[in-house]
Amino acid sequence: MSDEFRKNLMGPEPTLLPAEPEIYQHLALGQEALDLVAKHPTSSLLWAILAEEAWAEGRTIDSYAYARVGYHRGLDSLRRNGWRGAGPIPWEHEPNRGFLRALYSLGRASAAIGEAEEPERIEKFLNDSDPAAKAAIEG
Repeated sequence: MSDEFRKNLMGPEPTLLPAEPEIYQHLALGQEALDLVAKHPTSSLLWAILAEEAWAEGRTIDSYAYARVGYHRGLDSLRRNGWRGAGPIPWEHEPNRGFLRALYSLGRASAAIGEAEEPERIEKFLNDSDPAAKAAIEG
């Protein structure tokens, strides 16, 4: 039995998003996500940070909106990097964390505004992406 055949039985390979070194550098230097996002609107990480900041300030609707953008930008990036709608998106790979954080934030905010099915769908998506992601985000 060929190795290729065995791989296919195990499911899709993990999707690994590319690093964003310029964004990491600016954040490490203390620049605010709000100042960076206009120059880097495709970064799920920046949208996730904005969603988390809004949530911490009690701005649930803003958090929801930022998380929704980060989620969709992340889906675009995942697809550009070979993801076909299923398969692992490992938390251990740091560039994946922006998308996973946006996904988590979207689930939390959608639950807070009373959406019925969205939080459950997102919980499943997050768990299917990486069962350890939720604990890592909450920890």
